[in-house]
Amino acid sequence: MSAIRLSVEDLLSPAETAFAGALADHVRATTGQGPSKAEVLSWRNSLPVLAEDLVAAGLGGVTLLAEYKLPLSSRRVDVLLAGAHPETGADSYVLVELKQWTQAELSELGDRLVLTGGREVLHPAEQVRRYGEYLVDFLDVLTPESVSTAAYLHNAMDLDVADLAGEVFTGSRREMFRSFLRSRLAPDSGDAAAERLLGSPVAPSRQLMAHAAKEIREREQFTLLDEQQVAFELVMRAVDTDEKRVVIVTGGPGSGKSVIALSLLGELFRRGRTALHATGSQSFTETMRRYPGRGNTRIKNLFVYFNSLTDAKPDGLDVLVCDEAHRIRETSSNRFTPAAKRTGRPQLDELLSAAKVPVFLLDEHQVVRPGELGTVQAIEAFARSKGYTVSHVSLDEQFRCGGSRVYERWVLDLVGLSGESPSPWTGDPSFEVRLAGSPEELESILRGKSGTARMTAGYCWPWSDPRSDLTLVDDVVIGDWARPWNVKKHRAVGDAPPSMLWATEPSGFGQVGCVYTAQGFEYDWAGVILGPDLTVRDGVLATVRSANRDPAFKSVKSVPDAEFDQLVRNVYKVLLTRGMRGTVLYAVDPAVRRLLAELVP
Repeated sequence: MSAIRLSVEDLLSPAETAFAGALADHVRATTGQGPSKAEVLSWRNSLPVLAEDLVAAGLGGVTLLAEYKLPLSSRRVDVLLAGAHPETGADSYVLVELKQWTQAELSELGDRLVLTGGREVLHPAEQVRRYGEYLVDFLDVLTPESVSTAAYLHNAMDLDVADLAGEVFTGSRREMFRSFLRSRLAPDSGDAAAERLLGSPVAPSRQLMAHAAKEIREREQFTLLDEQQVAFELVMRAVDTDEKRVVIVTGGPGSGKSVIALSLLGELFRRGRTALHATGSQSFTETMRRYPGRGNTRIKNLFVYFNSLTDAKPDGLDVLVCDEAHRIRETSSNRFTPAAKRTGRPQLDELLSAAKVPVFLLDEHQVVRPGELGTVQAIEAFARSKGYTVSHVSLDEQFRCGGSRVYERWVLDLVGLSGESPSPWTGDPSFEVRLAGSPEELESILRGKSGTARMTAGYCWPWSDPRSDLTLVDDVVIGDWARPWNVKKHRAVGDAPPSMLWATEPSGFGQVGCVYTAQGFEYDWAGVILGPDLTVRDGVLATVRSANRDPAFKSVKSVPDAEFDQLVRNVYKVLLTRGMRGTVLYAVDPAVRRLLAELVP
């Protein structure tokens, strides 16, 4: 259930802890974590005040949906009031953001931010307005006219928040708040409206799709080549014939998988078809939200995560584009998933079920973490076991790396993924490969290049949290050279961008990226440090488990040696194929440096 349904009587009952306990159980069940003390205190202090206002406004029959979880999102609305419009009788909904603030003022950083308690936060009226817009965009039963929003700062007086504009009500304006509620809700019971809302199908609205088509299709000029166009036509034909078909598109880095994804989304939205883009990579999803959407909040909502589809209605979408599908995991559960929600249902089943035409875009050599199982064989076998028709398109003749098929093959030979021994780099006019004698030289070469450049390394050094003064620790230490890893989390640290933007923001240069932040991205020049988890045995690269520091590989029981060996080779394959114009290499292990010197003139 996406919310706890409450009545005014529930909130005004002498046993006020009952509703707080129910809300706590709801939050624990939907997030896997219990509420904070501040949240519980907020419920006990704010919800009865709202109930008193509803009674005073003559709206005691209105239904309250507390901690309403937005579909396909982890965000929750404090309270959603469901009822009938006093004039039309149509379903009417009011989203209320409850704040216990006693003081707030507009931030100097912009009128969408407010300063309270010494920190900047989103203006509460803007926060709840966006929640309302999101719901209209994804729930069939809602229209812009049926949803209203308000922020209620019941502990504050007007003078305390004098410069906050918008639908903001305070303790000084309780009567105005009640009038606002009466203008949107009738005294009748809201149970039927609440039922219709809770039972509404979840899918992008036509209005949002039209908006997204304009932003994506018209702003982004895509030219699909060869097999890219074949994949595009396969999907569109299946959509037009209303046929359940699974389309798998494979290709190396830069072969155009994401171009296909955006081309499909733009065309599907133009035709009024429902579609979402999903990945299992936070960095990749956040970048897709940032750039195709050009900062447009509504379009960002069309880019979701694989584990957002756990409750999706079967065939509820026309198309689900699963990008970076090699990141598919066994299940959508994680350590925060409550026991009641650990169904054991395969994540692949959730994704295949969510749309009439599920599309999987993947590179099998990019499986880099234990538990990832997005391979053609696994997807195809599971789909056929369900009786679905499967089509497979290979983009293997189209590669990024300056269009250098030669370099791609050379990398596969080098890291031992092709079955062939490492071969000499014979050169390619469209792609440069250089060796650096030291990490200092590698960084210097990259700084001297025109275009974008990034340094990456195997996960062979510790990864510290930022210092209290908001500076990064220089964890990657090689001799006298030391640099920090990219930022661990989703907030910038000093001048360093958040993890999901390391590959795309200019300030990402100077930090060393790991595979989890580099995967899925491209830049002109790639500087790759082959860590001490690689050495040479019998003339070929071999892995050294004891030198690897990736926590995901720690347990031999959960990640046997053979799987570790395969995953590390995949990691370096990913890192070595991020550059579009060239790659600069440095190896920590002397034996690897000697091997590279023999291979690269």
